[in-house]
Amino acid sequence: MATEVAPDAPALRTGRRQRALAQMDAHGLDVLVLGRQANVRYVTGAPQLWIAGTRPFGPVCVVVRATGDIYLNSTDDEGVPEEIGRDHLYGLAWNPLTLIEVLKNIDGAATAGRVGTDAITPMFAALLPQAFPGAEIVDAEPAMRAARRVKTPDEIEAMGAALRVAERGIAAAVGELRPGVAERTLAGAMLEAMAAGGVSTPAIQDAAWVTSREQPWRRARTGGEVRPGDLVAFAAGALADGYVAEAGRTWPAGAAEGSDSLFGRSAALHDRLIAACRPGASTAELLAAYRAAGEPLPPMPVAYGLGLGFDPPVVSETLCAAGEDDRLDVGMVLAVTAYVWEAGIGTVLRRDTVHITDGGAEVLTDCPCWES
Repeated sequence: MATEVAPDAPALRTGRRQRALAQMDAHGLDVLVLGRQANVRYVTGAPQLWIAGTRPFGPVCVVVRATGDIYLNSTDDEGVPEEIGRDHLYGLAWNPLTLIEVLKNIDGAATAGRVGTDAITPMFAALLPQAFPGAEIVDAEPAMRAARRVKTPDEIEAMGAALRVAERGIAAAVGELRPGVAERTLAGAMLEAMAAGGVSTPAIQDAAWVTSREQPWRRARTGGEVRPGDLVAFAAGALADGYVAEAGRTWPAGAAEGSDSLFGRSAALHDRLIAACRPGASTAELLAAYRAAGEPLPPMPVAYGLGLGFDPPVVSETLCAAGEDDRLDVGMVLAVTAYVWEAGIGTVLRRDTVHITDGGAEVLTDCPCWES
């Protein structure tokens, strides 16, 4: 059965585009030359081909601030919004000089004074001045980060759809949990349920694993098989229509001696983390929530931004945000993780997708937690 590739909904793509154009104006950018797939989709609303790994920079999309015109590197108009006409599409080319010739003929290229790119390679650093002869070539990533860090209401709705898929994946995996089951069986149940929900591209690598009773932040070395009393962590991330949402839960395989107090510590830490997610707060308060709860900070981020892929901030002990990225604003969406461990028992991980609102944190995750 064929599936039509459709652009993002009009309200979703126009709301994002307005934010991008506003940031172009704020940063004095006459033209944007974008190559990162999340940024391209953000301004165009056209689905992009997902591949594992990184891509070299190329001028995939061009935005002209004065006119709002968008030019897109595409061989056909499938999935391209109607406001981006066929005359604004340009095809693939092995020769980068061919792409430079295309850019030269874009209205406003010859008079642009400041052109921003979201990435660059030495080759295109040398070639882009040929397309924009009077322009200063600058980093546009700060402008795109500023646009993307706060979500529109339509983006929140789109992320909700991704989150429901992730939650169904966790529910399916938990339903298979029992002593003797293999980790890969649990992961398979999760991925099968997510694929049935329309998402065949998980956003994170791990799905289900037995937590270690001997070392914090480690998987148990049990040969991948669940034993009685093990604490099993489940983490699901769905990439649906370009948007990422995540959820994480921990469930015991049968009676896990001493786990009640550990789940209680997890709940207490979670409450402190959610209380720290309020407008105007510093991201450092999320780190302080661990210290106030008497829990050691994990080596992974305790929170990070979600959206079209992953957005700032990234909050960890070793990677500290600065400036605007250090502030929580209304409209931001974070994956917030409570992580506690006890020797001889294991780990309790809880991860929620959290929306910062005027009234504080709104936990978007609707995924049950284990209760004794």
